[in-house]
Amino acid sequence: MRDRAFDELRETKITLDYTKYAEGSVLIETGETKVICTASFEEKVPFHKKGTGEGWVTAEYSMLPRATQQRNARDIAKLKMNGRTSEIQRLIGRALRSVTDLEKMGENTMTIDCDVIQADGGTRTASITGGFVAMYLAFSRLVEQGVLEQMPVQSFVAAVSAGIVGEDCVLDLDYEEDSSAVADFNFILNEEGKIIEIQGTGEQRPFDEEEFNRIFALAKKGVCELIKAQKNALEATGKEGGEPM
Repeated sequence: MRDRAFDELRETKITLDYTKYAEGSVLIETGETKVICTASFEEKVPFHKKGTGEGWVTAEYSMLPRATQQRNARDIAKLKMNGRTSEIQRLIGRALRSVTDLEKMGENTMTIDCDVIQADGGTRTASITGGFVAMYLAFSRLVEQGVLEQMPVQSFVAAVSAGIVGEDCVLDLDYEEDSSAVADFNFILNEEGKIIEIQGTGEQRPFDEEEFNRIFALAKKGVCELIKAQKNALEATGKEGGEPM
């Protein structure tokens, strides 16, 4: 049973510099979901970017075998990546590229690794929200070090789930809510409230425009609060003054 208001996020905590070696790293916790996000910078680009003068932002996503109630086999044990993993990491990469000026990166690559250590719904949205902070932190340090001349980040971005559970439109679904949802969505928005991507499915029945508008309004509220949490975390290190550099 839901222990918070229909328009209330799960408690969100972002811990910076969670690992030692990456250019940027965070642990993001949204309720019982916990994801380690690390940003790694390399002075090379994939083949399709060579000679363009532009960089690349990409992502990898994985879930530890006991991040869930029953152990899941690692992808490497099956000698291939499962479809869900591939779809999620491409989603994260698209979301982060959408707010990055690739020309300002030069021909360099930023890879965001998102490793789920505990899953209770919303792992992909938490990965985007936390992955952005790790990326922002890494880019800030690269500018300070003179590796990059300008900050490539153009806008903040965050992601949140929302859906219809029973007869109610609710924000930020945990696993139990997601598994029983009549319809569920993932929204990726920038700090201006502009849409980057929406994923949505009527799981048990079609949804109408009025229901979608109510859900979208919840998502915009949630993303606004998540971006505030991102900025608060960065401000504690002096890396963020309210606007992207």
